[in-house]
Amino acid sequence: MRRLDGTPATQHVDDTALRALYAYPDDLSRPWLRINFVSSLDGAVAVEGRSGALGSPSDKKVFGLLRELADVILVGAGTVRAENYGGARTSEALRARRQEAGLAPIPPVAVVTASCDLPPDLRLFTDTTIPPVVFTTARAPGSARRAVEAAGGEVRVIADAVIDGPSLLAAIGEAGWLRVLCEGGPSLFGRMIEDGVVDELCLTWAPVLAAGNAGRIAHAPTAALTPLRRAHLVCDDDGTLLTRWVRTDALEGDTHGR
Repeated sequence: MRRLDGTPATQHVDDTALRALYAYPDDLSRPWLRINFVSSLDGAVAVEGRSGALGSPSDKKVFGLLRELADVILVGAGTVRAENYGGARTSEALRARRQEAGLAPIPPVAVVTASCDLPPDLRLFTDTTIPPVVFTTARAPGSARRAVEAAGGEVRVIADAVIDGPSLLAAIGEAGWLRVLCEGGPSLFGRMIEDGVVDELCLTWAPVLAAGNAGRIAHAPTAALTPLRRAHLVCDDDGTLLTRWVRTDALEGDTHGR
C-alpha cells in the first residue's frame, strides 16, 4: 500500500505506519464515534444485500485493524440481520496486543435496535466469545427483550421510544467505552449524522462498479451537512482506496449534540 497525501507524494505504508494512521486521538474524555464503510465507485454500499462482496484484501486488513483498536463494535440491528453478524474474531496474539494497549482482550458487539427484534439463532448469539450488548427502548416488547436475554444478550434500555445520537453516546460512555467503531448500517449512520455525533468516517472505495439497487452508506429523512477534513488517502496496488475523514471541529472540545 502507498500513501498518496504525504511527503514525498507517494510513500510505502507498512503495518506499523497503517496502525499509526488509524490510531484514535490520545487522552479521550468522551466516546469518539468512528464510522467504517466500504462502497463501490458508483456508490453501492452492498451487492445483493451484503457488503462483503465489495471487500478486498486491504479493506479486510483495515477492517480487522479498526476492530483491534476499538473498545466496542457498534452496529444497527438491520445490518446484524442482513450480514448475520457474529462476535469479533480473535487470536492469542491479537488479545495480547489489545491488553498491552490497555483494552479488553476482545471487543464486544453492541447492537442498536428500538424494537429488540433479534432472532435467537443469529450468529450474534451462537458464534461469539463474549455476550453482545443490545441497546434498546422501553417500547420494545417485553417478550423480545426476554428472548434476547435468553439467547445470551445483555439488554440495556437507553431511551423511551427512539434512540438518538446523544442517548446512544451517553449509554456508551456509561459503559466505559471511548473508542467506538460503528460498522453501520446506513440508517444508523444517517441518524448519527443528523444528530451531529459522528467524529470520523473511514471509507474504502472498492475499484468496481456495482449498479443494482443498493443504497448509499447513509440515509436519513433530512439532509445534514457535516464538514470533514482529510486525514489520509492510502491506495493498494489493486486500486482499492482507503480513506479517513475527521470532523473539522472534533478535536476542539466536546461538540456532540451541538
